[in-house]
Amino acid sequence: MKLCLKKLCVGFLFIATLLVSNVYAAELYTQEQEPELYCLAENIYWESHPDNLAGRAAVADVVLNRVADTRFPNTICEVVRQGLTQESWRTKGKEVSDVERIYNPVRNMCQFSWWCDGKPDIILNKDSKDWRNIQELAYKIFTKGYLRGISDNATHYHAPYVHPEWNKRFEKKGRIGLHLFYRQN
Repeated sequence: MKLCLKKLCVGFLFIATLLVSNVYAAELYTQEQEPELYCLAENIYWESHPDNLAGRAAVADVVLNRVADTRFPNTICEVVRQGLTQESWRTKGKEVSDVERIYNPVRNMCQFSWWCDGKPDIILNKDSKDWRNIQELAYKIFTKGYLRGISDNATHYHAPYVHPEWNKRFEKKGRIGLHLFYRQN
């Protein structure tokens, strides 16, 4: 009887510890609350949501590697949204201040394809387990260094069915999940 109670207590403590350690992840953050984390989570979602944990982490790792590299912008959101832009028809040629001008990404001219593919970037089910897991992963990678370095300092990746012109010039690091990873020398 005492053994059974001990197991029950140990089991309860384990579950309680697990719940307490994931309190932040249980609360979804918004773009307004945590813009950098949200940008990282969005990129993980749109670039690799069907992928496994390692593949998702490697995609996030590339974003953070770019932030640390002087050849790229120095914030997560700027890295994720990097690409050619053009002024919107809504403000072009009109008398508005520079602050009020609207610029949109040029289709298929971005670092990450989802940002400028012309499709709406709306995560429809923000209460889904998948989105929650992605937000938790973004938080852990960004704040705790969880799985940092998994891409072996890669700065680029692509799906195996795509053959970008740059991949022959860069050092191939390998395949993780659904993507091939490279380092720009």
